[in-house]
Amino acid sequence: MDVRRAGERYRGGDPAAGIESLHAFSFGPHYDPDNLRFGAVIACNEERIAPGAGFGEHPHSHTEIVTWVVEGELTHRDSTGHESVVRPGDVQRLSSAGGVRHVERNDGALPLRFVQMWLAPLEPGGEPAYEVVHGIADATPYAVPAAGAMLHVRRLAPGERTAVPDARFLYAHLVRGEVVLDGAVLGAGDAVRATDTAGLEVVARGEVELLLWEMA
Repeated sequence: MDVRRAGERYRGGDPAAGIESLHAFSFGPHYDPDNLRFGAVIACNEERIAPGAGFGEHPHSHTEIVTWVVEGELTHRDSTGHESVVRPGDVQRLSSAGGVRHVERNDGALPLRFVQMWLAPLEPGGEPAYEVVHGIADATPYAVPAAGAMLHVRRLAPGERTAVPDARFLYAHLVRGEVVLDGAVLGAGDAVRATDTAGLEVVARGEVELLLWEMA
């Protein structure tokens, strides 16, 4: 089990333009050949976007892009004609497949914070696809079959325990709060990369929001 602390993430974005980014994996100018991916996950970016700011239209291909909004509202538009507003508790997925362009902005009045995770598909190409699942429940994992992955969301009260999925590859990102996972104390922004997990559990210290990727 490999614990990666929040303070170890690469800083990016454009603070002068109202965009602050924290990258858990090799990204853009922060090239690290030893930190390119874990399982299917090739990026886990925490973005903070000021009102009126955002990312202009840009391309993606051969990537499953899954977004979890923590605070505020994310406005999405893409070249296939989809436009939506994604709010806390929603899961957004953009399958860029053979190629798509999109815009991500904070058109709301409050600061926006979201975690965006990129996964490598099992097969490249295909047609782009998009969906938003509103108000995802803790008991209902979100499947990304194109990447052989399943996202589990855990929102826990102080002292509450929850099982960690048994998986060949497990990636955990703590959005808020503090937990104990297999003896390791994790704070907000910390992550865990574990292989061949079996019988693990998380214990919450305070109010917790945790994202868990189960991968084959």
